[in-house]
Amino acid sequence: MQKKVIKIYPQKPSTIKLISTLAIAGLISGIAIIAIYEITLPTITAYKAKVLREAVFNVLPKVVHIQKLHYLDNKLQPVDSESNNEIIYAGFDAEKKLIGYAIEASGPGFQDTIQILYGYIPAKRLIVGMEVLESRETPGLGDKIYKDTDFQMNFKALTIEPAVVMVKKGMKSATNEVDAITGATISSKAIVKIINQSKEKWIKRIEP
Repeated sequence: MQKKVIKIYPQKPSTIKLISTLAIAGLISGIAIIAIYEITLPTITAYKAKVLREAVFNVLPKVVHIQKLHYLDNKLQPVDSESNNEIIYAGFDAEKKLIGYAIEASGPGFQDTIQILYGYIPAKRLIVGMEVLESRETPGLGDKIYKDTDFQMNFKALTIEPAVVMVKKGMKSATNEVDAITGATISSKAIVKIINQSKEKWIKRIEP
């Protein structure tokens, strides 16, 4: 007599169980991400502050002391606590004499927003340094705005009047002109545009 074989198939989980499992997994992942963010935030914030401070000294040669200021009630004032106003950094020499200001500015680049810091000397109406604080421009091309030494040299003694102008590489003939980077014209233009827009806002605040 032939034995009858009974096949037992595993029971499929219900839709509610599947949804519950996914929801719990998502909740745990979300909590983990938030926890990691909260733990690492102080370190990230401290690092960004360190990078910014170093950049201020780099774009303002001979500066010994810096002071954080914001524009409030139609004048520049020291920042005593957290401020929602735009920040600017005053740079002083060893005798506490004002040398100039380090100004943060940002604007759209080819890939994403470019954030820069540039040093400005009111007495000479000169930009004397520029650093890119944040950029996601194309590696090998757009990233030359902070890797190309020749491009950086454009901002060591750059006059701002009547406006900063970008010219084709090798065609620079005036102190308000910036040589473009070959193959990264859009990123070069972005830097010039950011500076022009920023100086229109800040120069009238800085100079009497």
